Amino acid sequence: MGFFDFLPEIDRYAEDPGTVQRMNLRHQMILKPIETRIAGKRVLDLAAHDGRWAYAFAAAGAAEVVGIEGRRELVARFDSFPRAHLRRRVRLICDDIFDGMQRLADAGERFDVIGVLGILYHVMDHMRLFRLVRQLGPELVIVDSEFALRPGPVIVLTRERTDNELNALPQIAGQEKALIGIPSGPAMEAIADVLDYDLRWIDWGLVPEGQRGPVADYYRAEGKRRGTCLLSPR
Repeated sequence: MGFFDFLPEIDRYAEDPGTVQRMNLRHQMILKPIETRIAGKRVLDLAAHDGRWAYAFAAAGAAEVVGIEGRRELVARFDSFPRAHLRRRVRLICDDIFDGMQRLADAGERFDVIGVLGILYHVMDHMRLFRLVRQLGPELVIVDSEFALRPGPVIVLTRERTDNELNALPQIAGQEKALIGIPSGPAMEAIADVLDYDLRWIDWGLVPEGQRGPVADYYRAEGKRRGTCLLSPR
C-alpha cells in the first residue's frame, strides 16, 4: 500500500501503473520521514503540476498548501483528486513560478516549508529561484532534482521541448525548445552555502535493490542522477 494508490481513479493515471509505483516510492523516501516537520505548517509547492505533491503535503498534515503551476490544464486536473477535506487545504495558482513567487513575496506572504520538487533542472536562473525561496522565510526547503554527474560546482546547459507537460514552459512566445540548466550536486551545495542554508542529502541507497525499477533515475552511473536534499536556515 502506498499513498498514491488512489491515482488510477484519475483518468490521467488509469493506464500508467509505473507512475503510481514511482510516486509511491518517492513519497516514502521524501515526505514520509519528515511528516512531523510538515504537520500544521504553511507549505508552498513550486511547479505543482496537477497538485499531486500539494495534495500529499495536505495529507501529511499541512495547515495550508499553495501551489504554483504554469499550465492551466494541469491545474484543472486537481478537481479530480478524491478527498475533499484535503483539496480544501490546497490552493493552486496558475502562474510562472518566478512571477508567482515574487507576487507572494511582495504581498508579505511567508511559508514554513517550500517544495522544489522536479523543477530545479527545468530552469536557468537557479540563484534567482533560491533567493525568492529565501525571501519567503521557510524553515525547511525540500529539493528533488536531476543533478549532473560532473566534478565541481557546474551547471550543464541543455535544451528540452516545451510541448511536454513535464518540461519547461516556453521562455518566449511560440518557443518550441527551452534552454535549461542541470546543476551538479556540488553546485547545489554551493547555492545553499552562499544563501546560509545547511544541506542534507537523503540516502536513496536505503531503497532495496529489487525495488528500484520505478526510480532507476536515482541510481544512474553516468550523465545525471536524480537526488533529494533538505535545506534549513543556519
